Amino acid sequence: MQEQIKGLKNKPKILLHSCCGPCSSTCIERLVEFFDVTVFYFNPNIFPKEEYLKRLDTQKQVIEHFENVDLKFLEYDEAEFLENVKGLELEKEGGQRCIKCFYLRLKKTAEYAKANGYDYFGTTLTVSSHKNEQVINQVGEQISSEVGILFLYSDFKKHDGYKRSIELSKQFNLYRQNYCGCRFSLRRDFEIR
Repeated sequence: MQEQIKGLKNKPKILLHSCCGPCSSTCIERLVEFFDVTVFYFNPNIFPKEEYLKRLDTQKQVIEHFENVDLKFLEYDEAEFLENVKGLELEKEGGQRCIKCFYLRLKKTAEYAKANGYDYFGTTLTVSSHKNEQVINQVGEQISSEVGILFLYSDFKKHDGYKRSIELSKQFNLYRQNYCGCRFSLRRDFEIR
């Protein structure tokens, strides 16, 4: 795909869902050569609101390090997340609750992208060593079909992507959170399935 995109006269526009600034850093770094990147910070799962705002500020800090990268974000509404995962509160990390959370955030990203003239949507979630990129990409492909916009299949942790995000976090002096984000991940250790 890189060769196809390099051959285009204009870079395609991508709306890149971002879970947080540190994860987005390496993803943006890799994508700006091929895409006109706009970061989309939509994370109603994050708890508490103060943590959401801290991560949003960190996302803004990351954007300052890249030329021609924009940021769009929606207001915080944890109730939307809680309604979406109702009945799955006791699921392990990486289980059905997480899949519903991925779906919620990526669907909103795809809808926003389609409504605003983007060519692709994607996500930074695949850079995390705590996330299953195959599951995330399956969710993205499903939403791509439902919404009618191209999804950028990715595994940003390849080629030391996660390690690079740590390096950039240190270089940019970024806040790095110590839990996934939702109120349920606060009470459990990561359990990868």
